[in-house]
Amino acid sequence: MTASDDRPQMLPEQFEEFARRAAHPVEGLRLEFLGGKPRVKAGPDGDHGRALQWLTRVCMQARPELWLHDQGLKVQAYRAGRARPDGALADSEAFVGAGEWAEPEPVLMAVEVTSYDADTDRRDRADKPRAYAESGIPVYLLIDRASCEVTVYARPDGVRYEHAHTVPFGRKVELPSPVGITLETEPLKNWVR
Repeated sequence: MTASDDRPQMLPEQFEEFARRAAHPVEGLRLEFLGGKPRVKAGPDGDHGRALQWLTRVCMQARPELWLHDQGLKVQAYRAGRARPDGALADSEAFVGAGEWAEPEPVLMAVEVTSYDADTDRRDRADKPRAYAESGIPVYLLIDRASCEVTVYARPDGVRYEHAHTVPFGRKVELPSPVGITLETEPLKNWVR
């Protein structure tokens, strides 16, 4: 990596203005700002959406005071990033009055469901765990449709998650405190290619 590769290509405020003006430049694409660089996140397909519906229902049944929000978050203390997790589990009132990019403090768990695009490896398996850990989000749940696995990241230390536990679809997995929910992941087998 060269010194210029490590430098942000734009400031977070410039990105926010760009994202605001672009609104929805291409149907289904979402803009993020990770590692000091703008990124494009592919829009979800129907199976991606169905996996999130399932997770929302499980979370609501186990913890009715929480909601799986679709909320942009300010992440990465060092580079002041902006991420759009597929879900941000927090109190149902957590983002009332928040703008497009909210502080991550109320988030108990960030959720990503992988897409079938070329950037998903770097974005969901490398950039996002680091960004969410740097932001102090206690749990990161990665539903990886390519590998048919669920990975639960926990215990952020301000740089990375100290613990990652991966199970294949079909096995139970515990979402640790402060989430405190057990997922029966068998249904996820229905929403992969």
